[in-house]
Formats: sequence, structure tokens, C-alpha cells
Amino acid sequence: MFHNNPLLMQLKNKLRKKKLKVEGIVKSTIKGFGFLEIDSKTTYFIPPKNMKKVIHGDRIIGSIEVENNREIIYPKKLIEPFLKRFIGSVYKKNNSICIQPIYPYVRDIFFYKYKTSIIRSWQQGDWVIAELKHHSLRDKNYFSINILEFISEKDNPLSPWYVILSRYNLEKQSPIVNFLKLLPNNISNNNRIDLTCLDFITIDNCYTKDIDDALFVEETSTNKLVLTVAIADPTEYILVNTEIDNIARNRIFTNYLPGLNISMLPKQLSEDLCSLKPYVKRPVLACRMIIDDYGNIIMKETEFFLAWIESKSKLSYDNVSDWLEKSGNWQPCNSKIEKQILLLKKIYKIRRLWRKKHALIFNDRPEYRFHLSKTWEILDISMEHRRIAHKIVEESMISANICAANFLDKKLGFGLYHVHSGFDVLNAKNAVKFLEKYNIFYTSEEVMTLSGFCKLKRSLDELSNDYVNYRIRRFQSFGEISIFSKPHFSLGLTSYATWTSPIRKYSDMMNHRLIKSILDRSSNITPPDNILLSQINDRKRKNRMAVRDIEEWLYAKFFYSIKYENKHYPAYIIDIYRGGIRARLLNTGAFILIPSSYIHDIRNEIICYPESGIICIKNKIYHRVSDRILVQLLFINRDTKTIIASLVN
Repeated sequence: MFHNNPLLMQLKNKLRKKKLKVEGIVKSTIKGFGFLEIDSKTTYFIPPKNMKKVIHGDRIIGSIEVENNREIIYPKKLIEPFLKRFIGSVYKKNNSICIQPIYPYVRDIFFYKYKTSIIRSWQQGDWVIAELKHHSLRDKNYFSINILEFISEKDNPLSPWYVILSRYNLEKQSPIVNFLKLLPNNISNNNRIDLTCLDFITIDNCYTKDIDDALFVEETSTNKLVLTVAIADPTEYILVNTEIDNIARNRIFTNYLPGLNISMLPKQLSEDLCSLKPYVKRPVLACRMIIDDYGNIIMKETEFFLAWIESKSKLSYDNVSDWLEKSGNWQPCNSKIEKQILLLKKIYKIRRLWRKKHALIFNDRPEYRFHLSKTWEILDISMEHRRIAHKIVEESMISANICAANFLDKKLGFGLYHVHSGFDVLNAKNAVKFLEKYNIFYTSEEVMTLSGFCKLKRSLDELSNDYVNYRIRRFQSFGEISIFSKPHFSLGLTSYATWTSPIRKYSDMMNHRLIKSILDRSSNITPPDNILLSQINDRKRKNRMAVRDIEEWLYAKFFYSIKYENKHYPAYIIDIYRGGIRARLLNTGAFILIPSSYIHDIRNEIICYPESGIICIKNKIYHRVSDRILVQLLFINRDTKTIIASLVN
């Protein structure tokens, strides 16, 4: 009846002319075609010829047309390009040079048109930073780029480090500054107490050069312990708003990467002039505190002051731990050093008991160390535990930071404080409701107080259930930096401000300046600004991502170098995601993914619950976060460095 109906044909022609336009994100495939993703449920096909006009990740507007009874997308307008500033590799083809972006799903694109001010004979595999200049959808049907920076040659053994650091716009080297005018004899002796006769010692890793803390203990006739924490004083050399200060403020932290440390300060300062090396007179900012038999710090008698010290011995964590644990052959060089070690151990014991009763203590977790050759080849990965000497130094530093927080709060009312608020209102209610399943009863109001939070944490320690601990951590807020004093719930402390690593952390250097301003009785002391807080948080995030990426690369290279197939590895589940399990290998710390298809064959019988941290098969709990599992490594994705594994039944 309607066949060849002229009215119907006219209507169809009108619909074809009025092409429907949609906005979405381009998703490419390794087969050349792609899709325009409108939302989580709607996608449209992009044929290979149309994919040549776009790049994976581009946000575009496209028109929907019907060809061979299939709706396809014709890209029409670029909204936002995916590639802006990116890492690329030089590729030589038929005597011409092009740049290949290094991103998964973007590797099949080569930019032949480029401009650069860099004068260099480009070699195959050179790493560069580039920016997209012209886009085919926006600029007359062609792509072009600007090469902004040369990163590294392909054969440079450090090129993976440099590429990853460049990805996050982080420095690749320690700063180099000519500071010949900054000499030790510029330091005034007027306000510094000479403590060079005291037996200060340092305990650090054997390879540490930037030594920023030294300790000295004496025991009074009333059995009280007097601990003096002496911290290197770089602010004596670095004035505000000078070139070195601006460099430090920009870097914020020393970046400790596997196999490569990039210092915040020039190494002439951090590893020489300011480092508390043995038998060398050094200026310090010191804190002297009195600790009673019960581990209480007598705050009203705590004092901060400027001093000169001379470290009498550079000790290592391993040697001190061996000696205290009565293993190995190392001995303190004399009775004075021996006495200092034993007194520091005594402080550690009573302060740790105090924190266990009045605050909170983090559970020990293993650390993983990458062993690299002199040419940065991965040799091995070892699991290491924090030993008694690490804990001795940590306890002294925590005590000093508690004193600094109290001092700044009383004298100024501001500083740079580490704070943690525990739970917000909604998550406090969710946490309390969850705990009821385990016969742990609190009110949301109670767990939002510092004392209630500490009480809850001690209850969880007694319960000793890793899954419950995981769920409660998911409800907690993140730690922050604050200009004003607030509690640190995770430490169980009313106030906490770090100042013991000014060589490595700009925030600690800022607190140094504030403390010294109080000692100098300065009248015009201004608090740190919110811009600095934002810089600290941003740099901390970037440093962590760089460490994560470098570790992923090293893990992938390590397992490439060994025959990992047909071996079983113990692991534990750290997270559940929509598509399966995220776990960590116990012996090396490598992160692995176990897709649900490698957990159970029948797809509709397995359900992953990320919010609850559990996996159910046939409506029964099969695995949960914190479970110990046995896995077999299947393959490593060369693009993403993701290690894919399966469960061993």
C-alpha cells in the first residue's frame, strides 16, 4: 500500500537531509574503526576513513547518517582535543621524520607536519614533549604539532624515568645554582647555643647523604629523659623570595624515585652545607623536651632554640637494629654512642606506650625495594620491614612534631599543620551502620570526636579483621594540610605540624621560618597562603603518580626478565572493581588485575560489588578485600604495563 508512496519518499528524503547531530567522545580500536560514545549506554560506529579525521579521546560533534542500513558517524566539529601537550617518540620513515604519541589507542597516529626551535639531529626513538597545533576537524583537514622539548635519547638507561617525569611536568634533575656567596661564615653566632660538645648522633640509611636530623638524650637525677632533636637549618642560608627559595617553593619536595632521587634544594646545600655529617660543625634549629616516666612530654618546659652541633657518629638503621637485636658483628664505636642508642630506645618504648594509650599507632606494613644495577637495570625486588632503629627515630620525630604544633599554636595561632578529620556526617552514619553487623556499637556523633575515633580504632585492632578495617577506611576522609591547628584523627593527636625535614620538604622549611620568627620576636609574621597549600597538594599528587608509573614500568620489566609463566604467586586482594579483582603480590609488591572472566567462566553468575569490596558467584560471597589468594600471571600489557593474572583454584 505504501510502496513507492511519493509522500513517504518525500518524508524520508527530508529526514536524510536533516541529519541528526550528536556530541560524544571518540573511542578508537586497534582495527582502525572506532565509536562515538554518547553516554554509558549509547555509541555510534565510526568507519576507518572517518577515524582519520579524529584522535582517540577527542570530544566532537558528529552527524548520524545511514549507510547500508547502519548508522554511522561523520565527524563535523571539534569541541575539545584529547591531545594537547603530550609525550612522543621520533619515528623515521622513508627519510622523513614524524612524531608518534605514546598513549594507548593513539599509537597508530604519526604527525608528519611539525615545527620546533630545537636544533638537533633527530634520531630514531628520541623522546620529546610536543603540543597539538592544528587538528583535522578544526584546521583545514590536517594535523600538525610543535615540538617543545627534547627529553632523552632512546638508549639513555634513564629515559623511562625522564619520560614519566616529563609526563607530569616534574623536574628531571636536582637544581644547579651558583651560591658561592652563601658561606657558613655568614651565620651569626650571637643567638646560637654551642652544643658541639654533646654526643649527638644520626641514624639513617647507609646511603643517605641529605641528613637532616640528629638526636641527643640525657637522663636527669629524677629519672626524667631530656631529648634534644636538632634539625638542619637551611633557612639560615636561604632567604625568602631568593632564587633558591623560589626553586624550593616550586619543587615543594625532594622526589624519591626508585633508583633516582631529585632533590628540592641544590645538592651542595642538601648533601653538604646543611647535611648533619659527622665531625662537622653545623647550624641547627633544636627542640628540647622533657619526658616523664609515663611518656608524657612536659609541654610547659619544652623549648625551641638555635644552636651549633657536631654529630659524633653517622649510624645506619640496619647496624643499630642488628646490635639491639643482638645479631651481626657491628658494635658502637665507644660507650658514649652506646649510651645514646640505649637511651633513645628507652624513649621509644615509653613514648610508644603513651601513644598506644592516648593516641593511635599505624600498623606496620612491608616496604618493597627495587635493586638496580649501575646502568639502572632491574636486578631484584625485596620485601623489607621497618626495624627497631626506624621506629626509634620515628618516635623522636613524632614527639618533636607534636611539640612544634603546640608551640606554633600557642605563639602564633597558625602554621602548616597536617590534619585529618576522620569521618564526615554522612560517612559517620554509614560506618556506624556497617559496624552493627559485627556487634560493634557506636553513635555517629561519637565517632566524629577525636576520643571516639581513637576508641573505635582500638576496637578494630582488637577485632583484627582486615576486611572490616578496609571498609572503615573507605568511609574516612583524606588527610590535608591546614594553616590552622586541627586534630589529626588517624594519629589520634589534637595537633600535628612537621618541621623535621626542611632539606626535603618546603612545608617543613616554612614551619622553620615561623618558629625562628617567634624566637627572633619578629612583629610582622604572616601566615602561609592558600596558594602554597594548593601547590603542596598538587605536587604531592604528581610525585605519587610518577612513583606509581615508574614502579609499574619496573615491575613489568622485572617479570619480562624472568620466566613468570606456570608459577604460582601468593597475593592479597586490595580492591574490587566492576570488572574483577585488584591484588598485590606478597613477595614483590607488584599490583595485578584479575578480570572476572578469569575468576568464573559463566559471566551472568558472577557479580562484583566495589562498594562492599566483595565478589559473589551464584549469590554467594566468593572473595572479599583482604583475602589471601594464589595467582598465576598470564601476560603483561606492554602499553599500560598492567599485569593480568588468574586465580589458582
